[in-house]
Amino acid sequence: MTFKAASQAIDVEEMRQLYKLEGDILARKNKRDRALEAIIRGEDERILLVIGPCSSDNEEAVLEYAKRLAQLQEEVKDRIFMVMRVYTAKPRTNGDGYKGLIHQPNASAAPSLINGIKAVRNLHYRVITETGLTTADEMLYPENLPLVDDLVSYIAVGARSVENQQHRFVASGIDVPVGLKNPTSGNLQVMFNGMYAAQNKQSFLFSNKEVETSGNPYAHAILRGALNEYGKNIPNYYYDNLIDTIELYEKMGLENPFIVIDTNHDNSGKQHLDQVRIVRQTLINRDWNAKIKKVVRGFMIESYLEDGRQNEPEVFGKSITDPCLGWDNTEQLVREIYQTLGQ
Repeated sequence: MTFKAASQAIDVEEMRQLYKLEGDILARKNKRDRALEAIIRGEDERILLVIGPCSSDNEEAVLEYAKRLAQLQEEVKDRIFMVMRVYTAKPRTNGDGYKGLIHQPNASAAPSLINGIKAVRNLHYRVITETGLTTADEMLYPENLPLVDDLVSYIAVGARSVENQQHRFVASGIDVPVGLKNPTSGNLQVMFNGMYAAQNKQSFLFSNKEVETSGNPYAHAILRGALNEYGKNIPNYYYDNLIDTIELYEKMGLENPFIVIDTNHDNSGKQHLDQVRIVRQTLINRDWNAKIKKVVRGFMIESYLEDGRQNEPEVFGKSITDPCLGWDNTEQLVREIYQTLGQ
């Protein structure tokens, strides 16, 4: 065996007692969770924005962003529903250096997993309790889900995880909406197979126990673009891509057809300002086709305090992973979406 324990076994139940939601705060989260479910069912026609930093690397910068976003949410709440990205296990794509808040609560210091878990729970808790927004996180490691699932309102399964059977099965037991991204190959059938597994009952081994799940009817598609064999990004938010995705929903008979457009990654080629153009084009496509308007009702937007990215955490509120829209551009884009929806 080459595995060497770097700490004692983590007591999950003890960790879940840290920063636990109770009383009015828990009631607010539950109310927003029911509203999000109604949006995915199509009973609430608001547009969903899963929006925020690529990776939540700095607690104070994330909270400053959250406070601004909460104020903006209040202004646009009749047409737009926001869940803030608080991605706490998001590493750099190539695994070089930074591996997310759960590994490095201080991006400039050495990894510390125990302190990282506490920092993760604290950050989700502070966003909810200090701003009233609910949060989204990525299920990078399914075994870590119990450390955060009571605090979040939305879970994403990434392009490199969507083919993994454990991610699919665990998604079937999550009691909040789960968005599954298409794989980097762009193969939609792979994503739909994952959604099918997530929407159905499963029996499998999880946390050293045999478990059974009831299926998650709110598992849905996220289109994030693809890479061809030459490493060139191939967007999949265009009109024909949306029609193809809707037809697959119909063919497979999945519940609650709902498509989120990831405006960054291989749709933008990680050109963060292109997120604005992608949102605009998608809104036009919705107006051209009633089916698209009915099903394509969400955007995933990478946004932080400052435009772009940096290698080291030198500029407050600037991403150290993928490039993000800065706040001024974010605010302008959200207001543009709001105005467009009112036309």
